[in-house]
Amino acid sequence: MIVHPELRRAAGRARRPLLHATLLQGAVTATHLGQAALLALALADLAHGRTAGLPWLLAAVLGVVAARAGLGTWQRRTATRAGAEVRVALRDELLAHLGRLGPAHLTSAGLRPGGPAARAGAVRTTLVDGVEGVDAYVSRYLPQLLVTLTVPPLVLAALAAVQPTALLGLVPALLLALFGPRAWDRLLAARGKEHWDTYEGLGADYLEALQGMPALRAAGAVGRTRARLEERSAALHRATVAKLRVSLVDTALTDLAVQGGTVAAALLACWSAVGGSTTATGTYLVLLLASECFRPVRDLAREWHAGYLGVSAADGIAALRTATPAVRDTGTVPARWPAPPEIRFEDVRFTYADAPAPALHGVSFTAPAGRTTAVVGPSGAGKSTLLALLLRHHDPGEGRVTLDGRRTTDYSLDSLRQGVAVVSQDTYLFHATVADNLRVARPDATDEDLTAAARVAGVHDEIAALPDGYATVLGERGATLSGGQRQRLALARALVADAPVLVLDEATSSVDERREASIVRDLLSTAAGDRTVLVIAHRLAAVRDADRIVVLDAGRVDAVGDHTALAEAGGVYTRLVEAGRTTHGGERAA
Repeated sequence: MIVHPELRRAAGRARRPLLHATLLQGAVTATHLGQAALLALALADLAHGRTAGLPWLLAAVLGVVAARAGLGTWQRRTATRAGAEVRVALRDELLAHLGRLGPAHLTSAGLRPGGPAARAGAVRTTLVDGVEGVDAYVSRYLPQLLVTLTVPPLVLAALAAVQPTALLGLVPALLLALFGPRAWDRLLAARGKEHWDTYEGLGADYLEALQGMPALRAAGAVGRTRARLEERSAALHRATVAKLRVSLVDTALTDLAVQGGTVAAALLACWSAVGGSTTATGTYLVLLLASECFRPVRDLAREWHAGYLGVSAADGIAALRTATPAVRDTGTVPARWPAPPEIRFEDVRFTYADAPAPALHGVSFTAPAGRTTAVVGPSGAGKSTLLALLLRHHDPGEGRVTLDGRRTTDYSLDSLRQGVAVVSQDTYLFHATVADNLRVARPDATDEDLTAAARVAGVHDEIAALPDGYATVLGERGATLSGGQRQRLALARALVADAPVLVLDEATSSVDERREASIVRDLLSTAAGDRTVLVIAHRLAAVRDADRIVVLDAGRVDAVGDHTALAEAGGVYTRLVEAGRTTHGGERAA
């Protein structure tokens, strides 16, 4: 009966409605006891041939039954409301913490230090199924637990006054029913953890298979994936059966104690009645109240099974809630700049955990305020790492990153990330209208704001051609759009956000080069002076018009300058230009 600390913490979020639900549950139990007492009086009157008061007693029984129906409905509604409060508050807290953990939580570090990366499907299972289980545990099991710990002792006290010998059968049986199953708690906890881990892993596998179905089809791996999922499903079945075996032993022990205690109490009551030491009313009270003494125990066993998923998920929820972010949110300065800020990297060095070599070696450069700075280089040069440091998904091992002269660590994380709009190569669009997707970061944006941003991103005409224009509902992850359309829509969304810093991280990689160059020119013309733009790109068509270009190679700054000067100077940038010419047959003119 020890309540997991995470479940106690969850219950504390709705203390008053849970207390209300518990009191109502106690009132429902009291109606059962009242009904038993009235029926005992009625049966005693019948045994003595007294029928004058029977109509009143039966009417009172009907009144108690009606009161129980009303109280039961009230209790269920109150418990449902309390569970909903717990569920919503817990999910909000977990989602907010996931936001603080950032992308690094799903890519580099798991829930436990040194553990594997957390899988999106496993996190989804915890947030959805795990929290639902906590709802059932908190709203149904905990109120019943308090009633079970309170009512049977009171009933035993009442029976002791009527027929003390009945306690010889009731007390041992009640102790066995309450504490006997505790001998199986450790094994049940182990089986529950095994079941939850398997369930969580299967959920992660299914989500991964659904998201990667196009790649699986292309690789001809659908059959192998199906076989692997069937194997994981069979493992979940085995874990479920193993858990049920232990749970059934628990239930059988409780039922044995309940039935045995009731029978023992009945035999003792009959023995006392035959011996003449107990009145008829007392005998009937013992017979009826003995059953009612065990009713809370039976109800507790039922509610335990309803809320057991919450017990199994408690460790996973606690691990997610207490997972340590890659960076600490210690900043207090709001990232509100009166003008576009200057971005500066000063002797920045950074090494990923368990990486054999640093990703950045003493990188230093400045992105001037209100200007466009491009960062280019071959794959693995460290371009994406710079962005991760700017957004504080990680902090530099040495050196510092500043915006408007302040370290990024001085700014609160939320305000820093709200001040930097990012368009990445892997865009994410929601199952909502085009307009809703554009307004994600700025819900109060007008229709004119949306149209203007879409025009700059080169996607307005295609949106207008959709069946309902900006009111068209996109498929999940924008599945109804092409890769280029998704990227341009994400670019328009970043422009609608109107953040003072705009970062394009391979943001037009799915767009053909001619259109890419046109989009970038329009964007830079629109953003001139109003935003500090940082363009991270592999293709040079996206950076030729930048005010300055920073060339990275193997985590170091190789050169800084404009397109013409860098192309003539030789080095890494010249090789990138030549590689572009070779690949595209001269389409990328230097």
